[in-house]
This record gives sequence, C-alpha cells and structure tokens, in this order.
Amino acid sequence: MPQLFLRVFRALPLLGLLACQPDKQPAATENAARPQQLTDDLGRRLTVPARPRRILALAPSMTEMLYAVADTATIIARTQACDFPQAALRKPIVNSYPLDLERLVALQPDVVFTMEGITSQDDAARLEKLGIPVYYQRYNTVEDIFKGLQDLGRILHREPQARHLTDSLRTALRAIATTAPAGPRPRVLAITWQDPIYVYGQNTLFTDKMRLAGGQNSVVESFPQPYPALTREYILQLNPDVLLGGRFGQLDSTFFKNYPELRRIKAYQNRRVFAVTGNLMERPSPRVVESIQELQQLLQQPAAR
Repeated sequence: MPQLFLRVFRALPLLGLLACQPDKQPAATENAARPQQLTDDLGRRLTVPARPRRILALAPSMTEMLYAVADTATIIARTQACDFPQAALRKPIVNSYPLDLERLVALQPDVVFTMEGITSQDDAARLEKLGIPVYYQRYNTVEDIFKGLQDLGRILHREPQARHLTDSLRTALRAIATTAPAGPRPRVLAITWQDPIYVYGQNTLFTDKMRLAGGQNSVVESFPQPYPALTREYILQLNPDVLLGGRFGQLDSTFFKNYPELRRIKAYQNRRVFAVTGNLMERPSPRVVESIQELQQLLQQPAAR
C-alpha cells in the first residue's frame, strides 16, 4: 500500500474525533438565527431550524455520514439496521422499515435525514405534516458522497469538519489512482441478485467505485438501467474477466451449480470470482475510500494458474 495512502488513511480516525467535538455557539446568536430554507437532492423544499440540535437518520449510510460530520451528541437515534460506527449502537432504535412513526415522533427530532429509495415520500409527507422536516440525499457517484458530506456540514454548521474529511478522502483517492496498473481494465460483472440474475449497471455507486478501483463494468455500454436483469446466454456473450458476488467456493455450490453453463466464462475459469464486504460496498458512506481500496485489491489479483 502506498505510503501516502497509509498516512492519509491513518488520519481518518483523528478526523472522526474532530467531528465528535461539540459546537460552542453563543446563545444569543443561536436564538436570533433564522430557520434554514433548504432544497434536498430530490428537489424538495423544506425548512430546518437554524441550528438543529436533535437529528437522526433513517438509513445506515446516513448514520455513518452524521457520525463523520455532526456533533455526535445531537444524534438521538439509529435504525435497526445501523451497525457502524460502534458508538451508534448505544443510541435508541427507531424501526425504519416499516417506519415506526410513533416512536420517531416521540423523539422530537429537529430534522430527519434519509436517502432516495430508503424512506418513502409518503412517510416523509406524514412526518412533515407533524412538523418534522425530512432531508433526502441521492448517491450515484463517489463525488455525490463528498457533496453529501459537505451539505450535511453546511446544514449542521460543521463545515470545517466536513471540509477536512472530504479533503482527506480525495487525497486518499488520488493515492489509490497512482497504484492502478497500466493496460486494459478488467471487465467486471457484479451480481446483486442470483435468481433471476440482476447486476449492477449504469448510474450506480458500485459502478463508479469499480471505475475508480481500476475496473470496467461489463454491462454499462449495453443497458441504461441501474440494475438490469441478464440471461445466461448474455453473460456467456459478455464473458467477464472478474465476477463479484461471493467467494468462489460459495458461488460454485450455488450460483454456478444453478447455472452450470456459466462455468465457461473467463472469471470462473481463472478463479477470479470474489466476495466483497457487503455493508462496506453497498453503503454510500465516509468509508468509500476503504471500499475502493478493497475492490482494487480484488481486481489486481492474478488469474489462477
């Protein structure tokens, strides 16, 4: 691992500690401040208190984002699916699916953060009728994560913390890019569901991570959908260099057992079939550089002899 990357990566916990430092603002200034008029990533307009003091997220990735940027004393709850960072496990639980509306309202949050595809807009409308604003974020690229962190910093008056974090993540990302080998990028097929076969396609965060790790999503040139369904015949035609979706032995006894003809693809023949760390890869979070580093290490593994 490059020394520059090591130095930056080791600095990230320190930045997390900086994010945990409480804000110190004069009470008179706080009381005089006007509410914030915001537009979220879905184009929804909402009003948020000038200085939100009770916040929560309805998606595990958003909880990670808040712990990276916010004064953590202001985070009042987590969802049943939140498992990182460890400090989040000490917070009360609000069920996010189905949404425990009564429990959430009882906590009296100043603002609720969520992401597209996690919380229905009907649930958001119910909360907003009760005076609880809901702010959505959308992540299709790694750059969207950096923007999301900076937006949270602005809303929560933690802009220096957000800026330091995103600057360090960008530096680490540049360090990863310097280690990419020369030559053609491996063509990758990343499975998200086995029966029927669905894969990661265009406009997905996973595809952007794959690109930054030095790979090429083998389906993006053919399908406009983010999660296209593929036939076995089409996968044989693609003949990907790498398949992501599970350990070789695991998929050999499940996926390839169900679709034995797919054992003819290069990824299987060369044993370049890999598992990825699920919550690390799937979540748009401050651990994005760590997930790209893991992908890069997998993609650079040589074919079996």
